[in-house]
Amino acid sequence: MPFPNSLTTLDGTALSPEVLENKVILFVNVASKCGLTPQYSGLVELAKAYGDRGLVIVGVPCNQFGAQEPGTPDDIKDFTKTKYDVDFTLLEKQDVNGPTRSPLYQFLVGDGPDIGWNFGKFLVGRDGEVVARFEPQTAPNDAALKAAIEAALG
Repeated sequence: MPFPNSLTTLDGTALSPEVLENKVILFVNVASKCGLTPQYSGLVELAKAYGDRGLVIVGVPCNQFGAQEPGTPDDIKDFTKTKYDVDFTLLEKQDVNGPTRSPLYQFLVGDGPDIGWNFGKFLVGRDGEVVARFEPQTAPNDAALKAAIEAALG
């Protein structure tokens, strides 16, 4: 399955393809009421550390795990900005598993196993192909994750 040609941001607008064009993208299924929610801080740091080299962080709110992302788009935006100063792109809420899995996650997961929990991470290279997958417990400052980002950035 090819990379989806249209993505919708949390505020309901289409994400401009230029935002992702020729970028290395870290997609993360996020939730506001999860024990892993503090990973937002590390994701903000990754965006700051590697953004000028071409890394784009994209958060994908998901309510499939313990109903830990129950809020409206405004709730999510307010929480992430106020609590973690998130300034990276957040997409509309999506299902990452099951029969209602979004086209984005159909692409990211492919034939792989279902997402295990909130904060699963997929690294997509500049060519639009998935180059690495990291489990939810992998912190944003994990050495293997940073090494994969470095390699993808070139």
